[in-house]
Amino acid sequence: MDPQDETPKDGPLILLVEDDASVRQALMFALQIEGYRIEVHETADALLGAAEPPAAACLVLDQNLPGTLGVDALEVLRGRGMTCAAILITTQPKPEVRAAAERLGARIVEKPLLGGELPLAIRELLGG
Repeated sequence: MDPQDETPKDGPLILLVEDDASVRQALMFALQIEGYRIEVHETADALLGAAEPPAAACLVLDQNLPGTLGVDALEVLRGRGMTCAAILITTQPKPEVRAAAERLGARIVEKPLLGGELPLAIRELLGG
């Protein structure tokens, strides 16, 4: 059965942008267990090319994506008026990435994503 078939119908919507299929599947599974609805994009360019991204509760972006990097995509989305909570997932972020994430109001969660670190960060950002 397709994991997207298991997505809850009424939980908060998480936009997940992750190019690695195995990481994407693991994150989808972990977030669906928490009761979130998930919309997946394999690249930031796919999300940016959407006519209008849906009103999400939280945006989760991998930093190292093919094409447009996560923080650059977040800057474009913020410029388009997207104000939802945002999390940038990355390994050993450089100071300029940390500074950009802070300026854009995004929390950084570092890889490897251990235990329930990402769902916990989402719950904290959403006030749950």
